[in-house]
Formats: sequence, structure tokens, C-alpha cells
Amino acid sequence: MKTLSMEYSPYSTFSKEEWAKLRFNTPMTLSKEEVKELQGINENLSIEEVTNIYIPLTRLLNLYATASQQLHGATDTFFRRNTRKVPYIIGVAGSVAVGKSTTSRVIKALLSKWPNHPKVEIVTTDGFLFPNAVLEARGLMKKKGFPESYDTRELISFLAKIKSGMPNVEAPVYSHQFYDIIPGKYDRIDQPDIVIVEGINVLQTPSLKDDQTLPTVFVSDFFDFSIYVDAEKDDLVDWYVARFKKLRDTAFHDPTSYFHKYATLSDEETEEIALGLWNQINKVNLIHNIEPTKTRADLILEKGANHAVSTIKLRKI
Repeated sequence: MKTLSMEYSPYSTFSKEEWAKLRFNTPMTLSKEEVKELQGINENLSIEEVTNIYIPLTRLLNLYATASQQLHGATDTFFRRNTRKVPYIIGVAGSVAVGKSTTSRVIKALLSKWPNHPKVEIVTTDGFLFPNAVLEARGLMKKKGFPESYDTRELISFLAKIKSGMPNVEAPVYSHQFYDIIPGKYDRIDQPDIVIVEGINVLQTPSLKDDQTLPTVFVSDFFDFSIYVDAEKDDLVDWYVARFKKLRDTAFHDPTSYFHKYATLSDEETEEIALGLWNQINKVNLIHNIEPTKTRADLILEKGANHAVSTIKLRKI
């Protein structure tokens, strides 16, 4: 473990080699085929990455979740009652194209193999974006993904229900194909052991405007543990453009896709469009809204240009 500037940092910093040693005897529970299915578009998730980064991480999360369950039991003992345990909630934040969804899927796959919390669910905040019709009426279509484009009140209400142990809580469903909320469609979250909440905005706090006052509850208040997936901006834009090109060759060819108009573009045209979207929307959102929340996370996964995690920072307790 690195000691340089540790005195002044709220984090303990580990190289991937140091972090891998914290796996101890935790077994690898995923096959090569399962690992391949978990990787995102234009990513190359390896068995080594899962073994050295994600198994130690989920070992830590298992210890934390188990301790939380034991504390819940101790509280019940104190009050002489027997209440239903509530889910342990993990927040996963980071830029567009950084690999949050892959991180969330790997964590879910590994945590669900532990015997004391087999039911793990992922909820993405995309479902809590305002519908396109609302965004257009408010002039926010070019700020989709910015804090103001989300129905934060509804997201907080959802998390409050989940954290209270309520059964069959409904989460709106977002379609990347249609680039919009699907009316009347919901995922039901029925009292899982662990919930992973993934989204670019999950660690953000609202900014004051005019005579507004800060709300008393934030999305992150419901998290028991939070993770920020980080990378250099030059790498992020490269990954975003590469992913856009991959989608042009695959998903965009579906005539029902919102982005079907890009399916026949040349490489040069595709790169120009992707860079424009990145610079006008995603980069601005990253600089002003997402990146400033990084140090609110309990753990930071820093990625290198090859999309693999190179450094891990864990908040000191």
C-alpha cells in the first residue's frame, strides 16, 4: 500500500497487485463464458481483471453487507422485535463510456454467489430520466444526462421505498434503442438482499439557484457504499468514439433505433458526430457535474487506457 501523501488523503491507495492480495482464499465463481457475457461494448473484460480487482472488492462488500445485517439483527434484539431486513444499497457512478454498467454487472454476478445475500438487483438511473416529451418542452434535450434532466424526486421516493423494505417497488424502464422512457413498463424490485444503483448522477448534490434552498435528502443518502469508476478524459473520449462506431455497425442498423440515421455514416463522419456529441454534452456534464462528485465515493476504481483497473482508492474509516 502506498504511503506517499497518505497523511493528507482520505483514501488508502492500492496498486492492482496490492489489491489482488486482498482476495485471500475467496474462490473464483464465474466461468470464462460468464465473464465474456458480462463485458460491455468495446471492452475486453478478462478473468485476470475479475480475479484481481472484483473478487477482492466483492469480498469487502460481502463483509460490509454482512456487518450491516448483523447490526440490523442487534437492533431488533435491543427493541425485542423481528423486522424484515432492508437491502444493502451500493451506488456506482462515473462518466459516460467509463464502464459503470460492466462494473455493476460483475459485482452483481459475484455477490449473488455468496450464500448470505443471493438476491442482487441492478437499477439504472436512466429509468428516472424525464421522458423526451418533457425534456423537449423544457428545452433540455441537449442536456440529457445532466442533473436537471432527471426526476430526482421520483428517484428518491423509489430509494426510500426500497430502503424501507417495501415489496414490489416499481422502477421505470428506459430504452437505449428508442432513447426514451417506455410508457407503462416497469421493473419490479421485490425485497432483494443487495441493490446496485448505477448512473452518472448518483453522487451529485443539487446546486443552489436564486432563492432555492438545498433539499434535506440526496440520492446518495440511501447508499451504504459508493463506487466511482474513473479514467483520464483522453481515454474516455477514445472509448466513447469507439463505442459509437461499434453501435453504428450493430444496434443503429435497427430501423426502430433512435440513432438509425447514423447507420450508414463513414468512419470519418461517425467520428465527427461522436466527437461533437462528446464535446457539446458528455464532456461538459463530466467536468461540471460528474467529476466533482468523485471524492464523495467510498471507493474509486482508476482505469488505464486499456480499460483495465490500475489503481484502487478506498476511503479510510
